Amino acid sequence: MCTEELRAAAGAMEVPVGLADRKESSALPAAAALPSESQPTPATPVQITVLKAQDLKTIKSDVSVTLVRVEYNGAILGDSSKTDVLPNGTANYNFVTSFECSPDGPTSLDDIVQNPVLFTVIEVLQREKRQKEKTVPLGQAVVDLLPLLQGQCSFKVSAPLYAVPTSPLESLHPEAKGGLEVTVCTKEPLLSATQLSNGNLLSVTLEAAYSVPEAFAATGPLQNYMACLQVPAAGEKEFPLLFKNGILKLAGEKEPLPRPKKWPLANIMAPGALSIPNSFIVGGPYEDEDGELNKREDREFRIQAESMKRIVWDMERRCYLDPAAVVILQKRIAECRYWPVEVCRMSVASPSKGKTSKADKGDEDKQIFFHGVAYVNMVPLLCPGVKQIRGAFRVFTYQDSEVFEKTKSQHSVFRDLRTQLSLTKEGSWTPGISTPLSRAVPGKTQKEDKEKITKDKDSNRRMSNAPKIQLSDATVEAENVTYLSLDGQQYVEAGTFLVMEIKLDKALVPKRLREELTRRVKQMIPPRPPLPPRTAGAKKAVEDYHNHVTSIAVAILNEYHELFGKRLPDWGAIDHQTLEEQKRQLNFELNTSGKYFAFKEQLKYAVVKIVREKYLKTTAFETQEQFQAFLSELYVYLVDQMHVALNQLLSEEAASPAPLSRTTEEQLWLFAHEAEVNKDYKLASLYHQQRIAQDQRNIQYWLDYGAFCLLLEETTKAQECFQQALSLDPHHIQSLLLCGIVAVVLQHYEEAEIFFEDACCLEPSSIVAWTLSGLFYELQNNNIQAEMAFREAKKLLQAQLAKERSIPEAAEEEGGKKHISAGCVRSSSPGPEECLPEKVPDGSPDKLPEVVEPALAGAAPEEEATAPAAALKAPSPGSGLSQPPCTIFMKAVEFLMKVNAVQFVHRALAHELLSLQGGPSCAYYLALAQTYLLKEDLSGCEECLCEAVRIDYMNPNVWAQKGHLCYLKRDFGEAKECYERTVSFVEDAADMHFVYLRLGSIYLEEKEYGRAKQTYLLACKNSASCLTWLGVGIACYRLEEMVEAEDALSEANALNNTNAEVWGYLALICLQGGRQLEAEQCYKYAVKLGLTNDALLREIRAAQQRLGFGNPAL
Repeated sequence: MCTEELRAAAGAMEVPVGLADRKESSALPAAAALPSESQPTPATPVQITVLKAQDLKTIKSDVSVTLVRVEYNGAILGDSSKTDVLPNGTANYNFVTSFECSPDGPTSLDDIVQNPVLFTVIEVLQREKRQKEKTVPLGQAVVDLLPLLQGQCSFKVSAPLYAVPTSPLESLHPEAKGGLEVTVCTKEPLLSATQLSNGNLLSVTLEAAYSVPEAFAATGPLQNYMACLQVPAAGEKEFPLLFKNGILKLAGEKEPLPRPKKWPLANIMAPGALSIPNSFIVGGPYEDEDGELNKREDREFRIQAESMKRIVWDMERRCYLDPAAVVILQKRIAECRYWPVEVCRMSVASPSKGKTSKADKGDEDKQIFFHGVAYVNMVPLLCPGVKQIRGAFRVFTYQDSEVFEKTKSQHSVFRDLRTQLSLTKEGSWTPGISTPLSRAVPGKTQKEDKEKITKDKDSNRRMSNAPKIQLSDATVEAENVTYLSLDGQQYVEAGTFLVMEIKLDKALVPKRLREELTRRVKQMIPPRPPLPPRTAGAKKAVEDYHNHVTSIAVAILNEYHELFGKRLPDWGAIDHQTLEEQKRQLNFELNTSGKYFAFKEQLKYAVVKIVREKYLKTTAFETQEQFQAFLSELYVYLVDQMHVALNQLLSEEAASPAPLSRTTEEQLWLFAHEAEVNKDYKLASLYHQQRIAQDQRNIQYWLDYGAFCLLLEETTKAQECFQQALSLDPHHIQSLLLCGIVAVVLQHYEEAEIFFEDACCLEPSSIVAWTLSGLFYELQNNNIQAEMAFREAKKLLQAQLAKERSIPEAAEEEGGKKHISAGCVRSSSPGPEECLPEKVPDGSPDKLPEVVEPALAGAAPEEEATAPAAALKAPSPGSGLSQPPCTIFMKAVEFLMKVNAVQFVHRALAHELLSLQGGPSCAYYLALAQTYLLKEDLSGCEECLCEAVRIDYMNPNVWAQKGHLCYLKRDFGEAKECYERTVSFVEDAADMHFVYLRLGSIYLEEKEYGRAKQTYLLACKNSASCLTWLGVGIACYRLEEMVEAEDALSEANALNNTNAEVWGYLALICLQGGRQLEAEQCYKYAVKLGLTNDALLREIRAAQQRLGFGNPAL
């Protein structure tokens, strides 16, 4: 078993001197280190077992005895015993060795992630008499230890064994491969569950630099082409990723695709072993890249540059990021956006010189040449679900001021590495392998540098010999001035660009896992009671005749009552002569007034339908006799049916009950809010009135209607609504506050003061009540009362926070319960939800963190909700809804925005701006943007949203609001991008309903019907309305899914049967299905309800003309 072998190896293994002497590599700064603990983390042994080598005969046919050498991180772990090669080319080594992995030891997690284990199969030659035993490297293989950082404790791999070209058999089998079976195991996982779930792996692949300056030549002194970028780490340090030994290639064939990525190793004798297993550069269309030069006009330049002189690295560098480093990385990208990738060329000292004297030192030292920088836009990594960016990035001259302006980077990476690079004189540094790097402080003397070299000496013992690379001390002197590389200007002139890839193992911002929506729309439609059967044909024609007869009889009876009055039953019967006289007068009145003619015209259409439907007479009669016979028959039938209708009218049957409403209160509110956003205020008012008609004693219905009236600036009407709500409950705090707000707008200040005082007396623990009172007193220039009210509000806020600190565990649980669902368009009442941070910052109460007050409808104990205790901690990666600092004024703003009290909102925001130190929060800019949007000030709204994006780049509410702004500006391309990003976030924005609606409409406009259908179905699942089902129906109709289209449109019609567009698409479906009567009826309703969609109307009429039915005018 692997565990037993580990125990045996731990007790018996001798640690090689080269490995034991090494200290912890400082190439693992905070970004790659585990969270610091009070006690050193125990080391975990990593056991490596070489089982056997296969197919050695394919590398060398006469090989007989071999051994295997295992190296890791620049140190030899051990050699196996000599093993005979079997005739089939197999050598069974069964060699076990190990090393220890610990953040406090010589081998850290970052070494595990970026350094593979190197295996060298060595042939042992038969020695002659009195000669030393000779060995020749036969082949090399590498094993990636990355699975150990992906949760595995053991794995087995068959690593390809590449022949060493320098062997005597190079001319025979230069590309021959064998195989090496290796197992790697640990007693316990290297990463804890938290590190595994919240940590990340960053890999950067530098492919090549194209269109390089003409000064780059293959002749002359040996040059080292280098590039470096720094990965932000936890704390103040940064982790540099260095790419060295770029290969200058002259003009010729393009680099092949796909091609393997290479390890950053130098001590490889078999070039094939440099390739990282299962990791390739695959390229792709230029238009799909994330960087620059990806436009159609750049295509020709890119193609030409890729076959000209270039520098090729094809090298991948990795870095493990612990959870804290992931948060810092995310924050740094949001703050800086662009990251500098520096490139340079440095001369390589000739290894034949050996150690030089001090006199020769100045000749050997070389300065950085061709110092350039590329700016990589890292912002796409903050998009939900994005794990990789790849593209071309132009190289510019390195200039300190420009780099700082774009990236906030204050130092050149190469100048920071000056001390470490000059270590090549004391202890060599393997190109391509990260060494302990620390920032060089500007103005350091040579003496201090030597002390630093001595201090870091142990940490460099693991590095093998390499070419020497030096920087002159002129770089030190240049650090205090603006640095400008004159030869770097040649990059701009040549149009040099880097092609590179930055990849994460997990997205920084998780993407929503879109649930699998049911294929059939009908399964999503809620069950409904069946609609009453609709009659058609002859039966329907007769019923229509009965109805017309009934209505005419009622109208004639009303005329009789107007002429002669109503007679009571106990008055007795009327004599025949009087009755005849009344009949004569009634006939005279009907004829002279034109009512008789109107009744006859009203009845004519019903008679025509009976002729067509009952008797099927649609053509002219052949003879006059047939016509008279038909008229006699028709007259008898009509008189009989008239008697039937009159008997039914006079039977005094009980009227049928009105059908029950099929819309709930929540649906009516959604429909009203939907109509408000779409600026269909007449329809919104109708829905509000329907809510009130359902339950006139519901306070919330009156408050919502009043808030709607405030939106329309119908202040008097809003006052009536709020007063009606207050009459239902005189102690209702929201009603009191809203009455006070409306009184201020109407300049009834004495009334307003009474309302605000009552609210504070009835609910002394309400922060919003005290804050609004303070704003009112300030409006009255009563500064003493205003200051007192604000002080009381802040005191209550501090009390709530103190309560939170006493029960953090309960607060976290309660915060989870209070989380608002993704699909909610609104809360049950205008009161905002509450979120309390863990502790109160020191200093003025004005700087208190954000606390959002709950609904003001209940008693004080219920109103004081709790929230997560960890709100002040770093947000989890991907959390866009970060909790910004807030004051009592932002609590008031959230309440006021929900009731459309914009006048008070501006006063509260003014206080918020004055009270904050360090600048306004994202919530401030969001609220201000919403006020601008209400006033249709799109430019002001855009400025606020730009600031909000800058502060909190991953807030879905910000992107949703920006999408709405672009939608209103009719910039649908930008709106689509914003909406798609909003939908991709794991956490929903507050108004997802309208995000779905508008994104779906954009998809329909761009004819992306499949995506439109999915988007509208998501809206139906969260908050179904007539418009969401209409969108589904349109998308299905365009996809020619007629059954689903009709189901969706029928559901839309059930939710709102006055939408003309729904009737229009139903008419199209009926036309396509050959249903003539229904097509005609749907078309009539669409026209009657005022269909304004001209394109749809033209499409319907074209279908009617083509099919020959559906329009009565045809």
